[in-house]
Amino acid sequence: MAVLDGPAGGGVQRVTALVGQLGVHCVFSSPRGVRPPTTLTASAYAKLSLFHSRQLRTPLRRTLRRMSHDVLNPTPEYLAFWRERHVCTLTTPRPDGTPHVVPVGVTYDPEAGLARVISNRHSKKVRNILVAQEAQPQGARVAVCQMEGRRWATLEGRAVIRTDEASVADAVARYAERYGRTPSPNPDRVVMEITLDRAMGRA
Repeated sequence: MAVLDGPAGGGVQRVTALVGQLGVHCVFSSPRGVRPPTTLTASAYAKLSLFHSRQLRTPLRRTLRRMSHDVLNPTPEYLAFWRERHVCTLTTPRPDGTPHVVPVGVTYDPEAGLARVISNRHSKKVRNILVAQEAQPQGARVAVCQMEGRRWATLEGRAVIRTDEASVADAVARYAERYGRTPSPNPDRVVMEITLDRAMGRA
């Protein structure tokens, strides 16, 4: 069967049928001077249907938005996404190395290259970080992430626990600014301070 630039036809058990109808399988061949079959059947040129073959108008390659971001100098869109009110996840390492993932509120401070999470000092995630700090004084390897529809963002770095009043008060104020409410007083509140070294996402 030779295919030029018009409709493609074939047969099933000697019954004429258009390509695409009745699950027709076909082999393309081209007379001398006609574009080779690999060109005719390429998705950029040929779309087989019940009625006709036509060149696709949509380009094969799509321009993808950047996934890697500068921690200290994120794009305006990326930073704005972290200013919106979203529940995030925090992933910390358990002592056995498995990931512990929980929902949290996160604030992102690109000027300092930090992300902050407030929590109770007796929480599992805080204990995970404290245990990791004993072996790695620079902090536990952690990640925070948020998403909405097709938008997502992840921040990675080393986390340490801050207990001093100034650090806790600053983190609470940042939390209140992002999430629109001030947490109730808690004498056991601490801050997970993450020194960031990687930012990813599509915002």
